[in-house]
Amino acid sequence: MRAVIVCLLASVSLFGQDSLGRAEELYQKTEYKSSLEVLAALKPDGAVELLIGKNYFMLGEYKRATDALQKAYAFEPRSSVCAHWLGRAFGRRAETSNWFVAPSYASKARQYFEQAVALDPSNGEAENDLFDYYLEAPGILGGGYEKAEAVAAHIAKRNPAEGAFARAQLADRRSQYDTAEEQLRRAMQLAPRSVGRILDLAKYLAKRGRYQESEAAFDKAQQLEPNAPKILFARANVYIQEKRNLDQARGLLVKYLHSDLSPDDPPRQAAEKLLKQASSGG
Repeated sequence: MRAVIVCLLASVSLFGQDSLGRAEELYQKTEYKSSLEVLAALKPDGAVELLIGKNYFMLGEYKRATDALQKAYAFEPRSSVCAHWLGRAFGRRAETSNWFVAPSYASKARQYFEQAVALDPSNGEAENDLFDYYLEAPGILGGGYEKAEAVAAHIAKRNPAEGAFARAQLADRRSQYDTAEEQLRRAMQLAPRSVGRILDLAKYLAKRGRYQESEAAFDKAQQLEPNAPKILFARANVYIQEKRNLDQARGLLVKYLHSDLSPDDPPRQAAEKLLKQASSGG
């Protein structure tokens, strides 16, 4: 009888592992609702609640995301990943809430980003988000350029190309446009095979009204990764923001929406929103 019970428990455990793997696979394919359906049948633990929260985050359901992620963090209070995703989710709630509660959510986002970095200083994504928070938030909410500069220096030690990009953003905020461009080009030189670094420069050149140079940078990115969906989205977004090439922007977004996306790509909802914007004339 004992052997039978052990076998049954092992089978249940394997089923849970297989189901969690299936849910993760669906998440990576951006099939977030299907992933949640698989997760609903599993016993709650840190990994399950974390993936539930990530799915809800990607669906734009930020309240449900924070609820699940707080449960995940309660299971694993030393998890930098859980703290980081909580920061992201509260950050989105701050962006989408009314003025009365937004500051509270923003402060929670900062606190969780700081906790994520403290728990694991090698968590580059958390450190990047903390930098963005310090760069964007006013001093009353714990932001500030000096704080951002300190984080940028640490980022540069971990990843020189990412550090150059962070310094470019700081220089742009300080109206040091030549320095910003110099740092973006440095980031591209430090990571010559990174499409993201080329896109950073392409978007910045467009922002500065240097469209011909921007187009050349986009073309270079396209040559490097012809099928990368993020290039389609970035180029369409630039066209729509600049109110030019709107027909081409619509075509790029339609192609994007038919691409195989990953969670690292902008969400389909963002592309659909841009497509509506382009169809209405920008």
